[in-house]
Amino acid sequence: MKIMKRPNILLTGTPGVGKTTLGKELAQRTGLTYVNVGDLAQEGQLFDGFDDEYQCPILDEDRVVDELEDQMTDGGVVVDYHGCDFFPERWFDIVFVLRTDNTNLYNRLENRGYSGKKLQDNVQCEIFQTIYEEAMGAYKEEIVHQLPSNSPDDLEKNLEQIMQWIEQWIKDNN
Repeated sequence: MKIMKRPNILLTGTPGVGKTTLGKELAQRTGLTYVNVGDLAQEGQLFDGFDDEYQCPILDEDRVVDELEDQMTDGGVVVDYHGCDFFPERWFDIVFVLRTDNTNLYNRLENRGYSGKKLQDNVQCEIFQTIYEEAMGAYKEEIVHQLPSNSPDDLEKNLEQIMQWIEQWIKDNN
Protein backbone atom coordinates (compact mmCIF):
# COMPACT_ATOMS: atom_id res chain seq x y z
CA MET A 1 0.00 0.00 0.00
CA LYS A 2 1.31 3.41 -1.01
CA ILE A 3 1.90 5.83 1.84
CA MET A 4 0.13 9.14 1.25
CA LYS A 5 2.45 12.11 0.92
CA ARG A 6 1.70 14.98 3.28
CA PRO A 7 3.03 18.56 3.17
CA ASN A 8 5.55 20.25 5.42
CA ILE A 9 4.42 23.61 6.78
CA LEU A 10 6.44 26.36 8.44
CA LEU A 11 4.69 28.66 10.91
CA THR A 12 6.88 31.66 11.61
CA GLY A 13 6.59 35.17 13.00
CA THR A 14 7.70 37.34 15.87
CA PRO A 15 7.50 35.73 19.33
CA GLY A 16 3.97 36.17 20.70
CA VAL A 17 2.03 36.12 17.41
CA GLY A 18 0.35 32.76 18.08
CA LYS A 19 2.50 30.22 16.22
CA THR A 20 2.37 27.62 18.98
CA THR A 21 -1.38 27.91 19.53
CA LEU A 22 -2.03 27.59 15.79
CA GLY A 23 0.53 24.82 15.28
CA LYS A 24 -0.70 22.59 18.10
CA GLU A 25 -4.34 22.98 17.06
CA LEU A 26 -3.48 22.37 13.40
CA ALA A 27 -1.62 19.16 14.28
CA GLN A 28 -4.50 17.98 16.45
CA ARG A 29 -7.06 18.56 13.68
CA THR A 30 -4.98 17.17 10.79
CA GLY A 31 -2.78 14.46 12.28
CA LEU A 32 0.36 16.26 11.07
CA THR A 33 3.37 16.15 13.41
CA TYR A 34 3.95 19.38 15.36
CA VAL A 35 7.52 20.46 16.11
CA ASN A 36 8.28 23.50 18.25
CA VAL A 37 11.94 24.24 17.48
CA GLY A 38 12.48 25.95 20.85
CA ASP A 39 11.24 22.84 22.69
CA LEU A 40 13.28 20.55 20.41
CA ALA A 41 16.42 22.58 21.12
CA GLN A 42 15.74 22.53 24.85
CA GLU A 43 15.20 18.76 24.91
CA GLY A 44 18.32 18.03 22.86
CA GLN A 45 20.42 20.90 24.25
CA LEU A 46 20.91 22.16 20.68
CA PHE A 47 22.52 25.41 21.78
CA ASP A 48 25.73 27.25 20.99
CA GLY A 49 26.26 29.56 23.96
CA PHE A 50 24.15 32.10 25.82
CA ASP A 51 23.04 35.60 24.80
CA ASP A 52 23.60 37.80 27.87
CA GLU A 53 21.79 40.79 26.34
CA TYR A 54 18.53 38.88 25.70
CA GLN A 55 19.04 36.39 28.53
CA CYS A 56 18.45 33.31 26.39
CA PRO A 57 20.42 30.43 24.87
CA ILE A 58 21.72 30.78 21.30
CA LEU A 59 20.28 28.17 18.95
CA ASP A 60 22.77 25.90 17.15
CA GLU A 61 21.00 26.06 13.79
CA ASP A 62 23.14 23.36 12.14
CA ARG A 63 22.36 20.86 14.89
CA VAL A 64 18.63 21.69 14.66
CA VAL A 65 18.70 21.03 10.90
CA ASP A 66 20.55 17.74 11.46
CA GLU A 67 18.03 16.74 14.14
CA LEU A 68 15.02 17.41 11.89
CA GLU A 69 16.34 16.18 8.53
CA ASP A 70 14.86 12.64 8.52
CA GLN A 71 11.49 13.77 9.86
CA MET A 72 11.23 16.54 7.25
CA THR A 73 12.10 14.12 4.44
CA ASP A 74 9.16 11.93 5.51
CA GLY A 75 6.74 14.91 5.29
CA GLY A 76 3.65 15.80 7.26
CA VAL A 77 5.41 18.17 9.69
CA VAL A 78 4.32 21.55 11.06
CA VAL A 79 7.41 23.47 12.22
CA ASP A 80 7.02 26.42 14.60
CA TYR A 81 9.88 28.90 15.03
CA HIS A 82 10.40 32.65 15.02
CA GLY A 83 13.37 32.41 12.66
CA CYS A 84 13.06 30.89 9.23
CA ASP A 85 16.04 31.55 6.99
CA PHE A 86 18.32 28.75 8.27
CA PHE A 87 15.98 25.89 7.32
CA PRO A 88 16.66 24.28 3.92
CA GLU A 89 14.27 25.75 1.34
CA ARG A 90 13.41 22.24 0.07
CA TRP A 91 11.83 21.34 3.40
CA PHE A 92 8.64 23.41 3.13
CA ASP A 93 5.69 23.30 0.78
CA ILE A 94 4.21 26.45 2.31
CA VAL A 95 5.27 29.12 4.80
CA PHE A 96 2.81 31.08 6.94
CA VAL A 97 4.04 34.26 8.62
CA LEU A 98 1.69 35.19 11.45
CA ARG A 99 1.21 38.92 12.03
CA THR A 100 -0.22 40.65 15.09
CA ASP A 101 -1.20 44.26 15.83
CA ASN A 102 1.54 45.97 17.83
CA THR A 103 -0.66 46.65 20.87
CA ASN A 104 -1.75 42.99 21.05
CA LEU A 105 1.84 41.84 20.61
CA TYR A 106 3.15 44.22 23.28
CA ASN A 107 0.58 42.95 25.78
CA ARG A 108 1.24 39.28 24.94
CA LEU A 109 5.00 39.69 25.34
CA GLU A 110 4.64 41.70 28.54
CA ASN A 111 2.45 38.88 29.92
CA ARG A 112 5.30 36.46 29.11
CA GLY A 113 7.66 38.54 31.19
CA TYR A 114 9.45 40.31 28.33
CA SER A 115 10.67 43.78 29.24
CA GLY A 116 13.13 46.47 28.22
CA LYS A 117 15.20 45.91 25.10
CA LYS A 118 13.87 42.40 24.47
CA LEU A 119 10.26 43.67 24.46
CA GLN A 120 11.03 46.73 22.34
CA ASP A 121 13.13 44.80 19.80
CA ASN A 122 10.42 42.17 19.29
CA VAL A 123 7.70 44.79 18.77
CA GLN A 124 9.97 46.67 16.33
CA CYS A 125 10.62 43.38 14.54
CA GLU A 126 6.86 43.13 13.94
CA ILE A 127 6.50 46.79 12.95
CA PHE A 128 9.25 46.47 10.34
CA GLN A 129 7.97 43.09 9.04
CA THR A 130 11.39 41.58 9.72
CA ILE A 131 10.25 37.93 9.76
CA TYR A 132 8.07 38.38 6.65
CA GLU A 133 11.01 39.88 4.74
CA GLU A 134 13.26 37.07 6.00
CA ALA A 135 10.74 34.50 4.74
CA MET A 136 10.41 36.25 1.37
CA GLY A 137 14.19 36.18 1.00
CA ALA A 138 14.55 32.54 2.01
CA TYR A 139 11.65 30.89 0.14
CA LYS A 140 9.87 31.19 -3.20
CA GLU A 141 7.54 34.17 -3.04
CA GLU A 142 4.51 32.10 -4.06
CA ILE A 143 4.72 29.83 -1.00
CA VAL A 144 4.99 32.64 1.60
CA HIS A 145 1.70 33.92 3.03
CA GLN A 146 0.86 36.36 5.82
CA LEU A 147 -1.98 35.57 8.22
CA PRO A 148 -3.51 37.95 10.78
CA SER A 149 -3.32 36.59 14.32
CA ASN A 150 -5.12 38.97 16.67
CA SER A 151 -8.18 37.11 17.94
CA PRO A 152 -9.82 33.71 18.40
CA ASP A 153 -11.75 34.44 15.16
CA ASP A 154 -8.45 34.87 13.31
CA LEU A 155 -7.23 31.58 14.76
CA GLU A 156 -10.31 29.73 13.52
CA LYS A 157 -10.15 31.35 10.05
CA ASN A 158 -6.44 30.52 9.77
CA LEU A 159 -7.05 26.90 10.77
CA GLU A 160 -9.82 26.55 8.18
CA GLN A 161 -7.71 28.18 5.45
CA ILE A 162 -4.65 26.02 6.18
CA MET A 163 -6.72 22.81 6.41
CA GLN A 164 -8.28 23.58 3.00
CA TRP A 165 -4.80 24.15 1.60
CA ILE A 166 -3.58 20.82 3.07
CA GLU A 167 -6.56 18.98 1.60
CA GLN A 168 -5.84 20.45 -1.85
CA TRP A 169 -2.12 19.74 -1.57
CA ILE A 170 -2.78 16.08 -0.72
CA LYS A 171 -5.12 15.76 -3.74
CA ASP A 172 -2.57 17.40 -6.05
CA ASN A 173 0.44 15.40 -4.83
CA ASN A 174 -0.85 11.85 -4.38
